[in-house]
Amino acid sequence: MPPRRRRPKEPFREKFPEPPASFSEYGRRIAVEDGIAAKSRRGAIGESWWSGRFLAVLEKLGVGGRLDRGKTYARAGQVIDLAIDPGEVVATVQGSRAEPYRARIGITTFADEAWDAVESAFAADSWYAASLLGGTVPDDLEEVFGRVGLSLFPTGAREMPMDCSCPDWSVPCKHLAAVAYLVAERFDEDPFVILRWRGRDRATLLAGIRDRRDDSGPAVTPLAQVVDRFWTAGGPLPDVGGQAAGNSEELLDQMPPLGVTVDGVDAREALRPLYRRLGA
Repeated sequence: MPPRRRRPKEPFREKFPEPPASFSEYGRRIAVEDGIAAKSRRGAIGESWWSGRFLAVLEKLGVGGRLDRGKTYARAGQVIDLAIDPGEVVATVQGSRAEPYRARIGITTFADEAWDAVESAFAADSWYAASLLGGTVPDDLEEVFGRVGLSLFPTGAREMPMDCSCPDWSVPCKHLAAVAYLVAERFDEDPFVILRWRGRDRATLLAGIRDRRDDSGPAVTPLAQVVDRFWTAGGPLPDVGGQAAGNSEELLDQMPPLGVTVDGVDAREALRPLYRRLGA
């Protein structure tokens, strides 16, 4: 039975007044000074697999040209501020009216017991543990979540509710799309933000993995505690010089055929004079 999930937060529209029913009073968008602009200036936005997976959900929900207009908003710097917290992305977007719009992209966060299962899975795999503790998010991270019955990315609109205070009732509107494109670029910059959005910040996640590794692995003495004797020889080496000299050619006799010849002579025989010299 997969770990239970927390219920998503209440719809975002309850936090803002009812938007007007008509677009007639609005014209061109109002330019923003020092807005948050997308780094991508043309073509697709999002370079990594995790930003691509996130935007794939958005594109399934896209209506008409709103995604393209949202990309234009993102590149024009119409987003004034943006915060990614557990369970939600909240942003302020300047549109064509004087008062900016408030946009929110929610997500269902994983409960503590679900994160316990994820951290245990990471700790049990040396590759994932070493990568994450080293500050790198592996490309196949999503597979680990799948093993414990979870989906790292939302699977549809129900798991990623979106709301905006603008008068456009289509979801996503261009303001939400602009926010989503900027979020995708944040995922490119720091994939740990995805995990934070799902409910577990980087420091807490790594501490949980580290604790589980310490509990399950052998005790390791810090180098600082043994540095005074770290380079000390463990004891005298045995004298095997005579024995090694007498047996040097036997190594060739024990060597399987190499399938290589030197001037028509088997490589082992070609090496024999050299081994004799080494033995002497």
